[in-house]
Amino acid sequence: MRDTLLIALFAFLGAAAAGVLGACVLLLIRRWTLTAHLAVVAAVAVTAMLAGTLAVAQAMFLSAHDLTVVTTVVAMAAVVSMATALLLGRWVVARSRDLALAARSFGDGGDFAAPDGPATAELAAVSRELQATSNRLAESRGRERALEASRRELVAWISHDLRTPLAGLRAMAEALEDGVAADPDRYLGQIRTEVERLNDMVGDLFELSRIHAGTLTPSLSRMSLYDLVGDALAGADPLARQHGVRLVGDRVEPVPVEVDGREMSRVLGNLLVNAIRRTPADGTVAVVAERSAEGVVLSVTDGCGGIPEEDLARVFDTGWRGTHARTPPAGAGLGLAIVRGLVEAHRGTATVRNVTGGCRFEVTLPTAEA
Repeated sequence: MRDTLLIALFAFLGAAAAGVLGACVLLLIRRWTLTAHLAVVAAVAVTAMLAGTLAVAQAMFLSAHDLTVVTTVVAMAAVVSMATALLLGRWVVARSRDLALAARSFGDGGDFAAPDGPATAELAAVSRELQATSNRLAESRGRERALEASRRELVAWISHDLRTPLAGLRAMAEALEDGVAADPDRYLGQIRTEVERLNDMVGDLFELSRIHAGTLTPSLSRMSLYDLVGDALAGADPLARQHGVRLVGDRVEPVPVEVDGREMSRVLGNLLVNAIRRTPADGTVAVVAERSAEGVVLSVTDGCGGIPEEDLARVFDTGWRGTHARTPPAGAGLGLAIVRGLVEAHRGTATVRNVTGGCRFEVTLPTAEA
């Protein structure tokens, strides 16, 4: 037992000396390639075994022949180990280089394509993460391009919509100033109408800027959805009568909700005005409010004939307007964008889908806590 402990002690001391030396070498070459590190690790393993063997041999007074045999065996093992470490290191470095080249093209704005061929589990995991990041960035770039296109369209449409009433205001003001207006009172009334239209447009732009800037914080209060819808229907009734459209709101449940009354009234007002203007005379605009598994669903159904399927995804985009809505008295394409922003500020969702004869806008809000 005593001899075994001595052998273990001498072997440990020899191997520990080789390990400490190897750790120092690894510290010195820590910025070198992986191949060099693997070679050092292989060398440390073989050297530790050789040092331990020599220490035991000296302690046990082995013969010179036995020591030569042991040393030769260890040397052959060292050759094989070093060759294996170098091959493995070159293969891993080559795979790492391929992965770096693929990541470089991905960083230059392209799509990431994982290198062909087998890879270690770690490199494969890095490749999968880079692929997922590339997909997310591609989606982000797509949204950024769509947003930029929407902004350009918005600027163009706002410029057009501002230029038209401003030109009319200038012409009417000059006519009044020169005293050539046949009916000054009618001119004054028209000027007031155009000014109110401009004021509404500026108000929409201000509201949208608050939504995009994230500064909109609803002041929530508990109220009945029945009262909220009733007030909105009463406010939209004159416009509906003017267009010959019937407003129907007989399926509104008195569901309690916690919302900002002013902002939610704007949501309902925008949806009703949009529905009334798109519904032909003698058509019907129906408002329904009821509970669902997701919360409280408020829907506005019009008789516009439906929205093309390719346009459904853009209905709530800033500045988007359907082809039939690009002439006055349509707005600047901000109403539905404001609807979505206000609803999302209330932790809800706004969607649209086609139904028979028209389309249905649905606003889903969280149910008020009991």
